Formats: sequence, C-alpha cells, structure tokens
Amino acid sequence: MLHSGSLPVGRAMFYIATAAVAWGTGGVVAAVLHSTSGLDPLTVSFWRFLCGTVALALARSLLRPSLVGRLKSGLWRFAVTGAGMAVYQAAYFASVNVAGVAVATMVALGSGPVLVALGARLWMAERLGRRKILVIVVALTGLAMLVFGGGSTVLSSLPGVGLALLSAVGYAGTTLLSQVIGAEEGGDDPVGNALISFATGSVCLLPFALALGLLPERGAPVTVTALLVYLGLFPSALAYGLFFTGLRAVPATTASIITLVEPLAAAVIAVWLLGERLTVLTLLGGAVLLATVVALATSERDRADAVLLGGDHDDPRNTPM
Repeated sequence: MLHSGSLPVGRAMFYIATAAVAWGTGGVVAAVLHSTSGLDPLTVSFWRFLCGTVALALARSLLRPSLVGRLKSGLWRFAVTGAGMAVYQAAYFASVNVAGVAVATMVALGSGPVLVALGARLWMAERLGRRKILVIVVALTGLAMLVFGGGSTVLSSLPGVGLALLSAVGYAGTTLLSQVIGAEEGGDDPVGNALISFATGSVCLLPFALALGLLPERGAPVTVTALLVYLGLFPSALAYGLFFTGLRAVPATTASIITLVEPLAAAVIAVWLLGERLTVLTLLGGAVLLATVVALATSERDRADAVLLGGDHDDPRNTPM
C-alpha cells in the first residue's frame, strides 16, 4: 500500500524521525518530573495531554476554524486513537518507574514495530517482504544492544514488562488507526487529527489524575510548570503533529521502525546532560540502529521514486512473505 499525495516520502520520514527525537527528550523530562515533583506517571501524562491539547488548539485555530465535520465523520475512530495514546504513554511511564528505562524501552519500543507489522499485514494488507522483515530484525538487534549495553535484564521486573507490552499494544493500535484516519477521513489535516486525539486522551486520564493528585508534592512550581509545558509543546503537540503528517506518505511498519531512534536520542541526551557513560556495546548498538534507519529511509525514497516513474515491480512489499 503506497500513500500518494503531495508530501514527499523523504520529507515524511524526516518528520517521523524528528518526532521520535522529540519523544526521546520527553522520556527524560518525564523521569525528572517524577523524581523532583512527586507527580504520578498518570498525572504527568494528563498534564502532558492537556498542555498538548491547548497548543494544538491554538495552532489549529490559525489553520482552520472548524472541527465539527471531522468529529461527525469519524468520532469513534478519534476516540479510540486518543484512548490508545493515553494508554501507551501512561503505561510506558509506569513501566519506567517499575522496571527501569532499559527494560521499558526494550520491551515497549522493541515489540512495537513487530505488532505494527502484524497489524498492518492483517488489517491493511501491507505486505512486508523478506527485505522489510530483515530490516526489523536488524533494527531490533541494534535496539537490544543500545539499551542493554549496561547489563540490564528483561526478567528484572515482570510487572514492568507487562506495562511495557501494554504500551506497545496501545502504540501499535494508535499508529495503525491514525494511518487509516489520515487516508480516509482527513489526511489533509494532521493537526486537527492530533488535537481531537489529545483532547480525548486528556479526558481519559483526568479521573486517574484527580485520584492520584493533580498538583506536585514538592519541587519549585516554576520549574515543574516549565517542564510540563515543555512536555506539552515539543514531545506532544509538535511531535504528534509531525508524526501524523508523516503517516500520510509512509507505511505504518516503516514509520514504526524509524521511531526506534527515540531511545538513541534519549541516550545522547543522557550523555550530554546527565553525564552518563556509554559502553562499547551501547555505542555499537546505536550505530547499528542508526545505520538501519538511514538505509530504510534511502530504500523507501528510492522505491517511491520508482513508483512515480511507473517501475514499482521491485517494491519489497510485493514479495510474498
């Protein structure tokens, strides 16, 4: 399945990669918020969604005035997308607190592309082909080397693994449904799509935030507010606007592989800002992961050019599994 349209594939992949880098910063900020303010991961997720909703609403008002038609045409799909976003982000933050960053990242982000690939194959008839399967395997190998270079183990916390798997299921469902929405009911309005999803996610998370406490127990109010606003603006409003835009031109499986640069970005931030040291295995894993994403981007761009020229016979997704 190839998504034509005005957005070039190369630019779409750049948007998705930029969104993944922004998500990488979000994980670090959320961890700092939890440790310094005492806010529960679900409460952090609520404020992130609420700030993102406000930012997207302001941006959307400058682009188009009405969302009434969009709501009438696909309300249930947007509701499910927003709920899925709330589930996978909150579950990921909870998994980080229970099992640690390495385990949560490996399980959630590692199983995400596999679940997306299976869902795209079964639900959207997106053929993978041997080449795409190989890319997934190599990318996941690089991810494992990156996050477990320090010797962490997946079996260190089964509840944390369960939360990470829940996060992966929510991510896969959101990615697939977002692509369907983009193709059928508003591919020209990714900001509006993200706005409705974020508003729905905010409503879903509000009862939990109220029960667990909306306000921080400690920490400087100005610092906590600034961190929450950052979460709402960059890893949320901007990142998901770019991600939904990129899904207009990039297959769901490809997008899920590109987003594996998120832990790579988080690792760079940890070294740069937190003074952490990386092992040789971690560095090698990051290099493998980055090389895989670059190779995938080049392959998708060349394939898109071939399709435009009428020569899509070598499309790897036309090769039976």
